[in-house]
Amino acid sequence: MSNHIKEGGATSELERVKLSDELVSQYLLNNPDFFIRNARQLEQMRVPHPVRDSVSLVEWQMSRQRNHIQQLEEEITLLMEQATANEILFGRLINLQNELVQAISLQDFLSRLQNWAKSLGLAGATLRLFSEKWRLNAPSDFTHLSLSRQAFEPMRIQRLGDRNQYLGQLNGPEILLLMPEAKMVGSVAISLLGKMGDLGMVIFTSRDTQHYHTGMGTLLLDQLSILLPGLLARWVEPV
Repeated sequence: MSNHIKEGGATSELERVKLSDELVSQYLLNNPDFFIRNARQLEQMRVPHPVRDSVSLVEWQMSRQRNHIQQLEEEITLLMEQATANEILFGRLINLQNELVQAISLQDFLSRLQNWAKSLGLAGATLRLFSEKWRLNAPSDFTHLSLSRQAFEPMRIQRLGDRNQYLGQLNGPEILLLMPEAKMVGSVAISLLGKMGDLGMVIFTSRDTQHYHTGMGTLLLDQLSILLPGLLARWVEPV
């Protein structure tokens, strides 16, 4: 009788212990030799499979490893593609910098920037400088570069928000504000100048409406936003 009670008590105790994924995982972590001691049983285990009903545990593990290797290969390929793209962008930036530092006047500077943009297959490049930050009043020959920050503010809120770049299409009034003499503007890349984006902007235009679009990388634009103000200061006096 006492043995029966004891066995019954033990059974009740076991029933109260419910195995969970966490408990099983913790046990295996605490007993790393479990798989060695139970190698034969592991070979006989079957794991559910979405296509083949079930596979052996060994096959399942090999499949996981193959998937992991494939994922690593895809990540390495992506990193190599990004490195190649960044190398190309860096080369273009160096070429532009070499061109601009050789400029002998502001007009020459603007022409070199324009030619660089066209060498990339673009329609052109435009600079607009905020009148509150640069001295472009008459008798300057470049008052057409001046743009009031107040006039641009509604567009900045609408198109850029809290970003320093915008890539996409513009409507008629926006094109007229930024590039009054431009023709056949399909899409644009706008990058505000300066670390705070408060000095003006450089605008690259394409006749293709889909050339610039949301989601494109902005690494080159980021670098230009820092590079151009320092070079411009040789020809235009900051306020």
